[in-house]
Amino acid sequence: MSILVTGGAGFIGSNFVLDWLALNDEPVINLDALTYAGNVQNLAALNGNEKHIFIKGDIGDSELVSSLLARHQPRAIVNFAAESHVDRSIYGPEDFIQTNIVGTFRLLEAVRGYWNTLPDEETRAKFRFLHVSTDEVYGSLSKDDPAFTENTRYEPNSPYSASKAASDHLVRAYHHTYGLPVLTTNCSNNYGPFHFPEKLIPLMIVNALAGKPLPVYGDGMQIRDWLYVKDHCSAIRRVLELGRVGETYNIGGWNEKPNIEIVNTVCTLLDELSGRADHKSYREQISYVTDRPGHDRRYAIDAGKIEKELNWKPDETFETGIRKTVQWYLDNQAWVENVQSGGYRDWVEKNYAERSL
Repeated sequence: MSILVTGGAGFIGSNFVLDWLALNDEPVINLDALTYAGNVQNLAALNGNEKHIFIKGDIGDSELVSSLLARHQPRAIVNFAAESHVDRSIYGPEDFIQTNIVGTFRLLEAVRGYWNTLPDEETRAKFRFLHVSTDEVYGSLSKDDPAFTENTRYEPNSPYSASKAASDHLVRAYHHTYGLPVLTTNCSNNYGPFHFPEKLIPLMIVNALAGKPLPVYGDGMQIRDWLYVKDHCSAIRRVLELGRVGETYNIGGWNEKPNIEIVNTVCTLLDELSGRADHKSYREQISYVTDRPGHDRRYAIDAGKIEKELNWKPDETFETGIRKTVQWYLDNQAWVENVQSGGYRDWVEKNYAERSL
């Protein structure tokens, strides 16, 4: 028995693979194209672990995926593979269409072919395809709107969220049309170890320590729900084990906070744990920049369904999770330096500098 994880060298995927192999003996077949944010260094702790089989490859490569399925006969697929940064989707949407829509379609086709070859009805019934998605497919909320539920209408507002919405619909269609046993999860903003430094929390940590400006979009009052990545991984394991076939489960941290509060919290922790040489606060580095085009004002997840049906809720509060996260980046400076390629630095400098006030 084994599971196939796609995108397992990315931020959430690598945390999932590490946690999975720390908790049980079931092997992981890990397929990742190692594009922009995929990083095998995230998986260095698994070097020499025979339960971890890594393959560099694309979910859009139907022949490769089909051969992996035939060879390893996994009982489940967990699909993390996706292009995931809103800013990059605005300035270069084609990669998002290719990976998130076309790639998901080709993956589903390969999985459907494999599933149809499984030897008996019981084995087919136990098989699972778990698709990991985002709360951004639901669009934006005003301050007083109720949080997103699994029944909220899809209204994506960026090329990224539109591509993820399309992939969600494909997964749903393959269940209703072909009977493929699928599960979908829509999560809120993740944070934690191995987060690529283009996203808000790691960008603030990395820039603060480097003495660079801390770019905050608009007035900084955009609200997000924050979910510690290890909690997200535990929720996915629970859905994979107990989730009802064909259902969607929203995964949130019950931590709605405006972006500027997040930035100030990071600065306060850094002041405590790794203060500036001049003893001033890192908050002095905050710099407000022109807002992102079409920036959603608020996301909020109602995670009541997964708590009620599957008895899952997050272990970390935001206060405990963010402290662990800041400390992890302080303890792993070499990892940060290694992932900050010239291409990454050029992209951040160009896109944030052009929108500075």
